[in-house]
Amino acid sequence: MSTVAPNAPASHAVNGRVAGTPEPVDVAHAVPERHPLRWVATVVVAVLAAQLIHMLVTNPNFEWDVVLRYFNTESVARGLWTTLKLTVIAMAVGIVLGVLLAVCRLSGNPLLRSLAALYIWFFRGVPALVQLIFWFNLSALMPRVSIGIPFGPEFMQWETNALITPLLAAILGLGLNEGAYMAEIVRGGLMSVDHGQTEAAQALGMSRMRTLFRVVLPQAMRFIVPPTGSQVINMLKATSLVSVIALSDLLYTVQSIYNRTFQTIPLLLVACVWYLVITSILYVGQSFIERHYARGSNRHTPTRYRDVLKIRRKPVVPGVEVPS
Repeated sequence: MSTVAPNAPASHAVNGRVAGTPEPVDVAHAVPERHPLRWVATVVVAVLAAQLIHMLVTNPNFEWDVVLRYFNTESVARGLWTTLKLTVIAMAVGIVLGVLLAVCRLSGNPLLRSLAALYIWFFRGVPALVQLIFWFNLSALMPRVSIGIPFGPEFMQWETNALITPLLAAILGLGLNEGAYMAEIVRGGLMSVDHGQTEAAQALGMSRMRTLFRVVLPQAMRFIVPPTGSQVINMLKATSLVSVIALSDLLYTVQSIYNRTFQTIPLLLVACVWYLVITSILYVGQSFIERHYARGSNRHTPTRYRDVLKIRRKPVVPGVEVPS
C-alpha cells in the first residue's frame, strides 16, 4: 500500500506508486560507466613511450657518455649563469616597463595613452631577433652617444661600440620587447578589478597612486601572475637568441664546443637538459606564487569521490513514495 502525503492532489496509484510522481532511482545496483576508448588511448601512448625509451637507450648516436662529461663543465656552467642573469635582468626591465605602460594606457591623459600604445605597437610588431641585431649594430647608426642640451653643447659623450656591449644589447633587446607584452598583461589584470574598489578607496581619501599599489594591484596579481610566469619561461628560452650577437650564453657555449669537437647532438642535449631543469624549477615556483595570491578566492570543492561518499543510500521500499 502506498503512502501519499496529506496535501498531495488526488490521483490514482499505479503499481504502488502515485501517478504523476517521478519514478524512484535505485542506485544499489549502479555500475561505473565504461570507457573503452580511454583504454585504447592508454595502450597507444604506452607503446609510443616504450618505443621512445628504447630509442633513447639503444641509439648510440645520442652519446650519453659525452652528455655526462660536458654537463657540469666550467664553460657550460658559465654559459648557464649568463643565461640566468640575462633572464632575471630582462624580466625586471620588462615588468617595470610593463607596469608603467599599463598605467599610461589606463590614464586619462590622451598623450600618455597614445605614447604607450605606440610603444606597444612597435615592440610587439618587430621580432625580438631583429631588435637584438639592431641594438648590437647601433654604432652604424650613431657612432657616438652624448648627453647635453638639445641642439646645444654636449656635456658627456661615449663611443657607441664601447658602450653597447653584447650583454647590454641583449638586455635592451629582450627587456624593451618584454615590456610591451607585460604592459598588456598588467593592463588586463588591472581591468579585471571592479571599478568600485577604486571608488571606495578614493572615498576614504586615498590618493590615486596609493589606491593603485594598495588596493587595485594586489587584487589584480591573481590574474597577472599566471601569464607572467609563462613570460618568465619564454624569456629563459628567448635568451638563446643572443647567440647570434656572440654573447656567451648556454646555447652559444655548447655551439662553440661542438664546433671544435663535431659532437653536435650530445652538446645540444646538454643545453636541452639544462633548459628543462630550469623551466621545471620555474613551474614549481610559479605554482607557489599563484597559490599565495589566490588565497581567499578559491573555495574548496570536494572531489567526485568525496561527494559520492557523503550520499546516504536509502533503500527503496516498494509502495512508499520517494519525495522529489
